Amino acid sequence: MEDNRKEQIEALEVLLEFNERLVKNMKIIVKELSGKRLDDTDKFLKSIVDAINWEIQVVNGTLEVINAGEERLDKEAFNKAVSALAGAIKAKDDAAMAAEFQNVIPVFEKLGEIAAKVVK
Repeated sequence: MEDNRKEQIEALEVLLEFNERLVKNMKIIVKELSGKRLDDTDKFLKSIVDAINWEIQVVNGTLEVINAGEERLDKEAFNKAVSALAGAIKAKDDAAMAAEFQNVIPVFEKLGEIAAKVVK
């Protein structure tokens, strides 16, 4: 059981480093989807989606340690924000994607803050 907790903490340490870059890239993609599209915007978007999916996997695997003793992450609210973004991406609507990224950025910033608290 202690090994499992140690692995979860290690996963959150990696997420913490990864999360900062992901949030920065989300802010950049908002600009690109808001009318400043580049030739590689779709490729960049895919890399961001892949990173989001990775962080979701980490959250799913570490939720027990994230919420140990207190609820730090509301999984339902987290899922709702990510699902709204997924819907906009599926619709391939740049304006909707930009708006949903704006909504989800604070969710991922909070995830980074939570990870920082848990790994201390």
